[in-house]
Parts: sequence; structure tokens; C-alpha cells
Amino acid sequence: MDDPSLTLNVSLLGREYRVACRESEREELLQAVQFLDRRMREIRDSGKVAGSERIAVMAALNIAHELLRARSGAPANSGFDSAAIQRRISSMQTAIERAMAEQEKLF
Repeated sequence: MDDPSLTLNVSLLGREYRVACRESEREELLQAVQFLDRRMREIRDSGKVAGSERIAVMAALNIAHELLRARSGAPANSGFDSAAIQRRISSMQTAIERAMAEQEKLF
């Protein structure tokens, strides 16, 4: 039997998005939206990152990093150089901010 598709209206940082998913994935999608919205709000509230696109990218980078760490089976403090990781993330953030500034100049 086919799993019917549906469209949900979800909100991230107060912006509405329409997202399609299967009925069987509805609850997981809603949990993912809540998780991402919470993480984006934490980043926004830290005051270190401005702009919803930048906040979304930073949240994605942080979540991807956590996922990769979990997949490798590495505990939180297992030989990872936290300072190096933080520097890398900061470097990525700077590169993203430069790229976004260049994009904004185009419009």
C-alpha cells in the first residue's frame, strides 16, 4: 500500500515553510523542525551570528558535526581537539559571512 504524501506548514525562526513528506514521516519531520528551530534560536540568541541564512548554515554545520561525531562513536571528549574544531567552525563562519556579504552587494 502506498504511503500518502502530505504538505505541512512549518515555522523556523518565525518564517513559514511548506514541506512535503509521507504520512508515516509526519511526526519525525515535526520533531526535526522543533529541534532545528530550537538550535537556530540558540544561535540567534547568542548574538554572534546575524541573518536567518547564516543562522541556518551555522545550525547545519553544528548538527552535521554532532552527527559525524556520533557516527564515529567518539564520546564528547575523546581525542577531539575542541579548540581546533571551534577555530574551524569560526573560520567557516567567517567564510560564509564574506560570501553572503558579496551576495548582498549584487542586489
